[in-house]
Amino acid sequence: MGDTGIGELLVRLRTDRGWSQQRVADEYNALEGRSAKTGKELGRYERETRVPVPYTRKYLAKVFGVDVAVLDRAATVTKRRRGSGEPSLCSERAHARPVADSMSADAVASADFARFIAQRNADVAVVEQLEADVAHLARAYVSHPLLELYVEIKRLRNAAFELLRGRQHPRQTTDLYVAASRLCGLSAHVCLDLGDYTSAATHARTARACAGAAGHEGMLAWVRAVESLIAYWSGRYEQAAGLARAGRGHRTSGSIAVRLASLEARALAMGGDEAGASAALTDADRFRQAMYCTDEPAGLFAFPAAKQFAYAGTTYLAMGGQIHTQQAISAAGTAIRLYRGAEEDDQSVGDLFAAHVDLARAHLLLGDLEGTEVMLAFVLDSPPGRLSASIVRRLGALCRELSRPQYGGAAQAAHLRERLQYTVVLAASPAARPPELPT
Repeated sequence: MGDTGIGELLVRLRTDRGWSQQRVADEYNALEGRSAKTGKELGRYERETRVPVPYTRKYLAKVFGVDVAVLDRAATVTKRRRGSGEPSLCSERAHARPVADSMSADAVASADFARFIAQRNADVAVVEQLEADVAHLARAYVSHPLLELYVEIKRLRNAAFELLRGRQHPRQTTDLYVAASRLCGLSAHVCLDLGDYTSAATHARTARACAGAAGHEGMLAWVRAVESLIAYWSGRYEQAAGLARAGRGHRTSGSIAVRLASLEARALAMGGDEAGASAALTDADRFRQAMYCTDEPAGLFAFPAAKQFAYAGTTYLAMGGQIHTQQAISAAGTAIRLYRGAEEDDQSVGDLFAAHVDLARAHLLLGDLEGTEVMLAFVLDSPPGRLSASIVRRLGALCRELSRPQYGGAAQAAHLRERLQYTVVLAASPAARPPELPT
């Protein structure tokens, strides 16, 4: 198997067992404890249009009952072939694939060469390709592991900076500034999800400068939302509410107004302003109902109804009281149902984690330890590397809450505390994080 690529190896392991691609996906999901893979995605690995990342290879090795080192060697062979231009055995069978899939790997190299030609004088094609790449990353960000994306975000952002240092037509310069703003915004979110709030704020300031240079009101408002998030997770709730409110002063369309009102509501609730939080939640509902179709990018740049309900759940919990706790259960449950009904690429893993943690805390506040444990299972059974810094902080807070005297004698509470402590430690370890932050 020394010269076997990852695609051919996965095909061989699967066909030796007489399994379909969907059967492999089902076995994988059963081991990982959630619906993480589809047969279609396994097909991409077999065609080598994507190489499974290390933690995915770990679970695939368990599915097939082989040592993970076997898959690691095969992945290395595939990557070496890509670097040398040598075709893999799977690529020699391209006639068996759909035409679109057989071309997808070449498209990346083609786009890179177009950027190389343009370097200091970007043309329309280069700008359009950059915008398409940004849109893809923004959508993938909400549902894919951070490890798969952050290097590409950094690479494209630096490419946009280099293009802007050259000469373009004014319209292309404006478009490049918008793309650079979005890529800086994605970089800010990477740092935010890893808990580096200082670096996140630096990227956000650059994103705001690029949006200002482009005169793009929508991005200026969106960046204020990112800055509000940074302030919120830094514990500066009054500032977070103010930044969200400032963002609402920009002329915008689409879901950004819903995002800003939801952020303001959550921050006000955490700061103890129940009346202000309630008013902002009402504004968020009103803005959502008044929305009309726009061409705003999907993924991280959009604010779907499911996300609004997830934020509302957290807001109601912060407001306190039994009525608000019941409202939190309803809102978080709605968020989960809406995300589960969305396409796989639009299912925000972070929001699903947050909604489950909120449901767990709500059940705990109602004295339902069984319900708390059921809601936490989705989070605690997930790979620690998928948990953002904010989710880890929420789990830590829940662990401390379970240490209160009223739960001291409950064996179930002690068991949950142990599981939470273990997950928090594991998620915070260097092995669960990318080797470097975007700079």
